[in-house]
Amino acid sequence: MSGNEHDWLALKPQEPSPSQCCGGGCKPCIYDVYEKELAQWERAKAKQDKSLLMEKKEQGNNSELNPDTFTAFSISSVEQLTEDTYQYRFELPGNSSLCLSLGQHIVLRGAVNGLEVQRAYTPISPGNAEGYFEVLIKCYEAGLMSQYIRTWKKGDMVFWRGPFGGFPYRPNKHGELLMLASGTGLAPMLPILQSITDDEEDETFVTLVCCFPTFDKIYLKPLLQDLARYWNIRIFYVLSQETSLEKLPWSYQENTYTGRLNEGLMKTIINSCRRRPFVLICGSSAFNEDMSRYLKAAGIEEDSCFVF
Repeated sequence: MSGNEHDWLALKPQEPSPSQCCGGGCKPCIYDVYEKELAQWERAKAKQDKSLLMEKKEQGNNSELNPDTFTAFSISSVEQLTEDTYQYRFELPGNSSLCLSLGQHIVLRGAVNGLEVQRAYTPISPGNAEGYFEVLIKCYEAGLMSQYIRTWKKGDMVFWRGPFGGFPYRPNKHGELLMLASGTGLAPMLPILQSITDDEEDETFVTLVCCFPTFDKIYLKPLLQDLARYWNIRIFYVLSQETSLEKLPWSYQENTYTGRLNEGLMKTIINSCRRRPFVLICGSSAFNEDMSRYLKAAGIEEDSCFVF
């Protein structure tokens, strides 16, 4: 192999490994980015002109979110919410904003033992929040990304790209939203809820159903309690590992159920809705499948549901 050929091979983009795909349906996906960079490399090689590769954008440090390349953001605070769940705040320069649409997610890149890993997370801060954004992350004992996240501390630089996805919400389009969230599946619901409560002209009713193992593992209780004070917002809790409501604060007992969110409870909640609901679902794949099945049994058609 000639020296020139070796130089070109060294510049050839590397195909991503499966761990580098977050599985969030991003457009562009990391594989799309790879195909674009590979085509650019092939054009440059065919013309023997390495200057054509300079068009490639490198990861930035300008705090401007980009769907094609990763940008570094500084952690400004870390708050532990439960034994395995954390709320991280990232700094944006001045009063700048990510300008996210409702329910959009961003992709985190981490490295563990030399292996690059990517995962998708939905910021819980309002899309127009100025000077910062916040994410809610649950760490898993055997999770590759969790090993990386557990090392984070204030001042660390973390790389994100995006935004992707989102729910095409318009004020007053739906008479009522029924939100079904399991654990950190609460994340995409919060910006939508805050958008509704911030808009005096938006009279959409919302029923949020939060599923957690126990009362102690409910995230963001003060925020949820504040949201529940609005005239058009109801919040129910379903606690799968609790057997009695007696030890819960009295303010939670009336709107909390023990056990799992099953088909019978789903029908009860739907029948209590003030208008025919449009349903938003976010949780594990098993949770999403169960909820879709229960909704179908309750007469809610697929075109009246959106799964994050």
